[in-house]
Amino acid sequence: MTNTQVPNSQVPNSQVPAVRPRPATPSAAAAVRPSVRDRGSRLLAALFLAPTVVGIVVFTVVPIIGSAVLSLFQWNVIDPPHFVGGANYRTTFTDSTVLVSFRNTLVFMVLAVALQLLIALSLALALNGRMPVWLRSVFRSAFFFPLVLSAASISVVMKYLFNQDFGVVNWLIGLVGVAPVPWLTSEHAAMATVILVYVWQQFGFSFLLFVGGLNNIPKEIHEAAALDGATGLRKHLGITLPLLSPTLLVASVVGIINALQVFEQPYVLTDGGPGDATRTVVMVIYERAFEQLDFGEASAVGVLLFVLIMAVTALQFRLSRRFVHYQ
Repeated sequence: MTNTQVPNSQVPNSQVPAVRPRPATPSAAAAVRPSVRDRGSRLLAALFLAPTVVGIVVFTVVPIIGSAVLSLFQWNVIDPPHFVGGANYRTTFTDSTVLVSFRNTLVFMVLAVALQLLIALSLALALNGRMPVWLRSVFRSAFFFPLVLSAASISVVMKYLFNQDFGVVNWLIGLVGVAPVPWLTSEHAAMATVILVYVWQQFGFSFLLFVGGLNNIPKEIHEAAALDGATGLRKHLGITLPLLSPTLLVASVVGIINALQVFEQPYVLTDGGPGDATRTVVMVIYERAFEQLDFGEASAVGVLLFVLIMAVTALQFRLSRRFVHYQ
């Protein structure tokens, strides 16, 4: 008997087994879903970061590049720019006013930042002790309040308070028999006054940083140190400061960057005087650009200030490897 094969086309549909698609394995589905979620997360993150990135590029990166290019030209806004190469930098390094302004700015930075960090840390440690919650909140708000005010408006008020003839400060010290002090017209007193006004307004930022850093230190560490007999200054030097060193680094970096760019306080209080005793680098940039219309030299001074800020900041992070301790 011979076997006859029936073509598939002749087999009834009811006898042909139905072919069903195999469902995707759980591993394959799980491999697809994370990639889709990752792309969505990256897109969402990019949308949130876009305004900040665009702002940094437009208002920071582009002006820095523009200043570096403009420093190679001589331009007074009226006439077309004239390429002079490094002439603006050579003029800057031989200009006594510019050199004095850099010296004043460095002196201001060292004294102001040191005093600011010392006051902020001392007050933060004082408020970290036993105190009612409402009273601690009052002090925090009071210490931070000057920072939200305009530096120019504060300087105008302080200029009247420190006036030699009718200022409130001289009137108060006169009550105890002290002669009037030329706060704004004496070379050394003027710089001290500018520093005091600046620190009074700026220390609130460092204060809040230190308050947050102290709250992040586990209480168990202080309790263990107390059991070992550590109290007072020894406890702060051996425990609090090492654990607070990351916060101290941030506060010092931000404080130095802001101090190197100080402008409003010396401009309003003393206008850089007496002589050039309180003239800062940013004041020189302003005078060269908007009073003398020498935008090329002003840009050269600005580039040098930028390099100084970057160098000091890099040095801080380099030295931080020795004294910054992370938990």
